Amino acid sequence: MDVTMAVLLALVLGLLVVKFALFQPRNPNSPPCISGWIPWLGAAFQFGKAPLEFIEQARVKYGPIFTVFALGNRFTFVTEEEGIEAFFTSKDTDFEQAVQQTVQRTTSVPAEIFYRNHSRLYSTMKGKMGTSSLYLFAGTLCQELHEHMDCLGTAGTENLSDLIRSVMYPATVNILFGKGVCPTNKSDIKEFEEHFQKYDEGFEYGSQMPEYFMRNWSKSKKWLLKVFEKVVSDAERASPSDSDSKTLLQHLLDNLHGKHLAPNYALLLLWASQANAMPVAFWTLAFILSHPSVYKNIMEDVGSVFGKAGKENIEISEDDLKKLLLIKWCTLEAIRLRSPGAITKKVVNPIKIQTFTIPAGDMLMLSPYWVHRNPKYFPDPETFRPDRWKEANLEKNAFLDGFVAFGGGKHQCPGRWLAIMEVHMLVILFLYKYEFILLDPVPKESLLHLVGTQQPVGACRVQYKLRQ
Repeated sequence: MDVTMAVLLALVLGLLVVKFALFQPRNPNSPPCISGWIPWLGAAFQFGKAPLEFIEQARVKYGPIFTVFALGNRFTFVTEEEGIEAFFTSKDTDFEQAVQQTVQRTTSVPAEIFYRNHSRLYSTMKGKMGTSSLYLFAGTLCQELHEHMDCLGTAGTENLSDLIRSVMYPATVNILFGKGVCPTNKSDIKEFEEHFQKYDEGFEYGSQMPEYFMRNWSKSKKWLLKVFEKVVSDAERASPSDSDSKTLLQHLLDNLHGKHLAPNYALLLLWASQANAMPVAFWTLAFILSHPSVYKNIMEDVGSVFGKAGKENIEISEDDLKKLLLIKWCTLEAIRLRSPGAITKKVVNPIKIQTFTIPAGDMLMLSPYWVHRNPKYFPDPETFRPDRWKEANLEKNAFLDGFVAFGGGKHQCPGRWLAIMEVHMLVILFLYKYEFILLDPVPKESLLHLVGTQQPVGACRVQYKLRQ
């Protein structure tokens, strides 16, 4: 046997030994594990290629609870009722430990600072963006949407995603950070948006991979953090003493431990507000425009509240939004159909679900995308049916059973009600002011995103013109 063959044999035997050591179940009651054969990487290639399809295929093959070993971590998925309940209620799982590394890698906030800040900042944002505080945003948000919608002109042809972004991005930024604090004029916004889109597109990989593997993404992150140094400085100087007059960024700064990391948290606030709301607005409008009967009923409802469509600069109150429930139902149905691929908690003590024991250290995973396709909760799950939301008690801010897009328990998304109101208002103004014609079929969702709302595959062009 020559030296080369001896080395190769030793390498193969070494890999087999490592594989045996890494992938043996830690106890006989562990869930079935998809481990791949390459140490540390595990099933990362198969899983990363099409994660949502991988999850569903694994569920069919291995059952409702299974583990995926990838990138040195164990991800245990739960897909049925008992596992869903445990995910949201068990005291043996921890949300902060699950997301800390993601926050550290995507914003450079160290673990110690993250743990000191999270509970306080979450409570602050939850209070400032809760249902009882929405009236503070409604009037200004409506004005901002009008202002940026006016820039679209009287007619045009545009990709629907780009059309929404051109209105929604500057309006949301001005609401969160204050008028004129972030780049929003045409001369500055292009570069800012280019960097933010690179940051957003690479966010999921950036949350898992070292930055030296993602140089372009890292460059955009550093560029954005530099911009936010000035944003934070301007916000601090302009901060009013009246609490109701402060922006969300100013409230965040008031409660932040580690002021030198304020730009990092400001970037996280921007990403959280934009990465989901814009694709949700896209899907909501695309679904409405592609369902003529829904579109017709919405226009009749809008006309009954505001009169003949096309009148300039209507004001939309919270009472008006309550009268236009069909659009809210469409928004929630769009969220249901295009939800994140997974939400996660870390198992801190072994937890028993069904006949399995999930060991400490595993990441416990729940897929809103697939939960929302369970016919037990949502009959005819692949069909866009906004009327199913009649059964939800939205007056008491209760969603349908099985709807987990915003998480659950004490760690639900604190900005969910503001985001829903923002999309609701944007759709009303767009449909009231413009006639739309879809030029392309509604695209498929990408099925690539575990973090955040699913993105469309390809463009969806629309023609629009002012209503007469």
